[in-house]
Amino acid sequence: MNQKLQTMLDKKAHIMLQGGQDKIDRQHAKGKLTARERIDLLFDPGTFVEYNMFVKPRATRFGMDKVDAPADGIITGHGLINDRKAFAYSQDATVLGGAMGEMHGLKLARMQELAVEAGVPIIGLNDSGGGRLQEGPGASVYGTVFYNNVMASGVIPQISALMGPCAGGASYSPALNDFIIMVDKTSKAFITGPAVIKEVTGEDVDFETLGGAMTHSTKSGLSQLIAIDDYNCIEQIKCLLSFFPDNCQQLPPIYPTDDDIYRRNEELNDLVPVNRRKTYDIKTVITIIADDNFFFEISPLFARNIVVGFIRMGGMPVGVIASQPNYMAGCLDINASCKAARFIRTCDAFNIPLLSIVDVPGYLPGVKQEHDGIIRHGAKMLYAWAESTVPKIVMPIGKSYGGATQAMCSIDMKADFIIAWPSCERAVVGSEGAVKVLYKKEIEQAEDPAAAKAKYTEEYEEEFLNPYRSAELAKFEDVIEPAESRMKIIQTLRMFWGRKKERPARKHGNIPL
Repeated sequence: MNQKLQTMLDKKAHIMLQGGQDKIDRQHAKGKLTARERIDLLFDPGTFVEYNMFVKPRATRFGMDKVDAPADGIITGHGLINDRKAFAYSQDATVLGGAMGEMHGLKLARMQELAVEAGVPIIGLNDSGGGRLQEGPGASVYGTVFYNNVMASGVIPQISALMGPCAGGASYSPALNDFIIMVDKTSKAFITGPAVIKEVTGEDVDFETLGGAMTHSTKSGLSQLIAIDDYNCIEQIKCLLSFFPDNCQQLPPIYPTDDDIYRRNEELNDLVPVNRRKTYDIKTVITIIADDNFFFEISPLFARNIVVGFIRMGGMPVGVIASQPNYMAGCLDINASCKAARFIRTCDAFNIPLLSIVDVPGYLPGVKQEHDGIIRHGAKMLYAWAESTVPKIVMPIGKSYGGATQAMCSIDMKADFIIAWPSCERAVVGSEGAVKVLYKKEIEQAEDPAAAKAKYTEEYEEEFLNPYRSAELAKFEDVIEPAESRMKIIQTLRMFWGRKKERPARKHGNIPL
């Protein structure tokens, strides 16, 4: 073997050792995989092609001229994930803590730009202490990264996995992605750390409480998914990708299924309680009608009064938005509106049909909701439904009251097919509220006000709170036996699959989301 070839092999072998065995061991001791191990787990064996592995930092101040930084602390490249193309980057915590310097940032940005040019997803495996202080202003390539995130938004799927710290400005790039997955007890994301918060505000908080995976999955809503470890995180990335096309110009992949599209589900016929004060779990409906009863839920711990996620029906991917009677009676509030609107827009961007399952009594009342902006935020759901061009199927199965009816999509919001269950109640308000207004004088003047109220309530419910009144007015296009739901939805999806619908030309909408 000639000397030049040997030199190249030696250099590559050194780079593959990352920050050294001792730092690799420390990474493992924390229950974390290394950056290269994560890349190997993400991509199909033998398919990963690395970019710029010989890159090193150009900085020389503060001892940087003596620092060995293999690949400048980030592994970048492309390959196949379940036989589909993708780009990825994986920050290396064993090299300068994975901190971003100039060359590190340029490597990351190049992956973003190439992914858009190739029209394939990009996956970010984040594990970084933030910007590299030793490089001063030259370390900040964040602006370029953020710009690229926005340019790629709605064009290619962008997924960020936080598999370690993601502090300061670095946290904004994942926030600009379509989805964030955090690893429990390992991930941390925050703008300012506990020490600064303590100094400025006097608040005493630890890293986990401030920006851990559970915090961002339950309180802030930043993280859509939570993983138990690095292995589970990678598996969730692969599952999530399976519902998406490579880019916005393509249709999402259809997977063969042995699940009968004509399968009846008799248990649905008795699922919605006759006593509407009783609750039930809407996820039961979703899993029953899905291919192989598989439901991939998004943001399961945040805004639990609305459920969103992915299923397949007849092999076709579907984005589901469903009221959750088991939590807050399924009322819509600010967090639920923002969660649903973002999900609707993401599905629409990547041509994934939408199914709305409705059992909503209205918006959550209260001074705090009003002052915090329920009108402003609630409008986001209306905007998302109205601008979406994918097939939209609506299945009202319980309450459908007031403005929340439109927020869950309706015939006026240009739904493609609305199929109601016999248990559906569509009205401006519920029977008790309506009777108090409509029969106020009659009840007050009655010899037995309680009996009169009960009589008028029964009459109102019989006349108005049934799906047939809405069907007569063409608000519902069919009233079906619940057991037939799966078949009816799949038949509609097949009819509208790949449908192209144009919207008026414009630069962009003006409702901030």
